[in-house]
Order: sequence, then structure tokens, then C-alpha cells
Amino acid sequence: MPAPQARPAAITPRVMGRLRLASQGLLNGGLAAVPDVVRWMTAMQAQDLGSALWAVGQRVPGSAASDVRAALDSGTIVRSWPIRGTLHLLAPEDLRWILRITSPRLMNMVAGRHRELGITAEDISHCRDIALKTLESLKTADGGRGATREQLFDAFEEAGQITKAQRGIHLLGSLCQRAWLVQGPMAGSRGKVGVQQLFVPFDEWIKDSRDLDREEGIAELLFRYIRSHGPATVKDFAWWSQVPLTEARKALASVQDRLVELPFGDTSYWLSAETAALLDDGVPGSRALLALPGFDEFLLGYQDRSLVLAPEHAELVVPGRNGVFKRIIVAGGEVVGTWARTGNGKAPGVVPEPFEGQLGPAAERSFQAQGLAYLKFMAG
Repeated sequence: MPAPQARPAAITPRVMGRLRLASQGLLNGGLAAVPDVVRWMTAMQAQDLGSALWAVGQRVPGSAASDVRAALDSGTIVRSWPIRGTLHLLAPEDLRWILRITSPRLMNMVAGRHRELGITAEDISHCRDIALKTLESLKTADGGRGATREQLFDAFEEAGQITKAQRGIHLLGSLCQRAWLVQGPMAGSRGKVGVQQLFVPFDEWIKDSRDLDREEGIAELLFRYIRSHGPATVKDFAWWSQVPLTEARKALASVQDRLVELPFGDTSYWLSAETAALLDDGVPGSRALLALPGFDEFLLGYQDRSLVLAPEHAELVVPGRNGVFKRIIVAGGEVVGTWARTGNGKAPGVVPEPFEGQLGPAAERSFQAQGLAYLKFMAG
């Protein structure tokens, strides 16, 4: 059955950007709880934990950073390397089936680096046994257990497995890719909230996992990506998920009757019927201003970011194209600048860095309100 098409009248890049804001839960009140947002987004970039906390916070009004940490502590959300070899937040029941889709290709991509580091399949199995034995020895009276990365590295070294020159992190990543270990509760540091997590046995931390075969799983992943990121292209999905484009196109054919096609320029974009319905009465958010974190899915989650970020401003967000995304200001669906945190722990503040000129009075007031919300969220 052919996919329904949205009416293309009055579509502009800014309208496309606002549709993405709506899909991602960044307009109209967001979602009610931390696990709901993470499950809706399917996978949220979380290499930088502080940025990931605020990315969730922007989508859960009234929440605090401690709520996201509590969700990690309880296992209602998890943080792992499901796609692109990068840390993401996702629902625990989704991790195993996504890994089954993405891990083989990732492990092939790092095979050369593993040869350079002298990592063999036997080394990975050996480290699995060491890690599980170490975790068993650290088990507490109430059944909880976990080890820091440093504790596991010490155990690897003691057993003759070198961890220097990134060998240790590749070994640890391989154990997570194979669903033997997963990052669990936050690791405190001398009574303070830390930024690291303890590693725990996968099957003990995640007791219920969905079971999808590859074809079914790719179709599910594509549908959920479009639902939460649309309008987006099949190439955006293939980049985001690292699923080969041939398989992505096959998956699209199987789910397109549940999506809406939106022609724009010479490209077909896809979005959910619910998001497409916003076109009927005018897409909201034309005056919305958001202070989003670096690495937010609104910008990072697409191969082609030119719809919302003018190419001439791209290096102002990712200086030197070094892969490190600065915090962004989004106005009316378009990235119009970056922003920074200022001061110290006792007197924090925020400052806008617009691409051109200065923010107008109304936009400046909106930005300062966003900044206060950010500071309150991070302190909570």
C-alpha cells in the first residue's frame, strides 16, 4: 500500500525544524517521566553524561538531574553503546535486540584496531571470565554488585591482560557489545555524585529483554526513529543506526503504510501521522526558543543537518569539525547560536553566543528563562 503524503504547501526549513521539535517531545509539554522520554526516543546520545541529563530534562518538564540519575540507579533506563560505538540512553528491554542488529558491523569496523592492540577472541572470553569473577567477589550482602572501570582494569592487568593504550576500553566495550556486561548504577565518589557508572552483569541488571529477529528489529528501529525524529530520510536513519542502506530501504517498505511521506525539495522525508497532522492547523513553536545541550538528538540525530543549521554556521557548533558539539540555541525550529555556562559552582550563569548580532529583547528573555531552568535542573 502506498504511503500517504502530507500536503507540501508552505513548507520551509523552519517548519521542518519545528516538526522535528514536536516529534522529539520538545514542544507542547514533553512527556511525563524520564523512562517515557528515553523509550520514546529509542536511543539518545549520551557520551557526555551532563549533556544527556539536560537532553532528557528538556523533554520532561519539572524534572531534575537527580531524576535521570535515579533512573540509571534503578535500571529503568540504561546507558550503553548500542549504535555508532557511542554511549546512548535507552530502555533496558531494547538494548539486547538492538545490539544483535548493530554489534556485528561495529565489531567488524574495529577488527583492525583490535589486531593493532593484540586483542583476540580468546582475550575477550578471558576478560569476560575475569570480569564476572570480579563482580561476584564484590557482591554485597543485599545482592547488589558492581565494579568501576578502574577495578575491572586492575583485575584484567592482574590476570595478564594489558589495559594501556586503549586496550582496556576496547576489551570492556567488547564485553558490553556481547551483552555480558552493562553499565548500571552511578558510582559515587567520596559521597559526591560522580559521572561514572558501575559495570554489572547484563542478565542480572536487565532481566526482561524483547526478542526480535534482524528483519523485524530493523523495521521496528526504523519506525521508532521516524516517529521520534521525523521528518527524516531513510539515509538519516541508516547513518543514525549504522544499518546498511539496502536493509533500511527494505524496512521502510514494510512500515511506510504507518508513516507519512513529506516531499521537500528533491527529497522524500518521513514522519508519523500524528506529527504530520500538525500541518493542518499550523505547526506550533514559531516563537519557541530552547537552550539545548551539546550532542542533542535534535541536531546530532541526522546525517543531513542543513535543514536546521545553516552550513556556514556548522563549524561554530562543531569547531574544527572535531566531533564535539557545543550547546545550541534553537529559535523557531532553527539553530541560531550556541551558549555556554559561566561562573563557578557558587555563582553559575549562562551566556548566549548568537551566530549573528544579538538576541532581540524577547528572545533574550526567553533564553535567560531557559538558562535559569537549566541551572535549577542541574542543581536538583
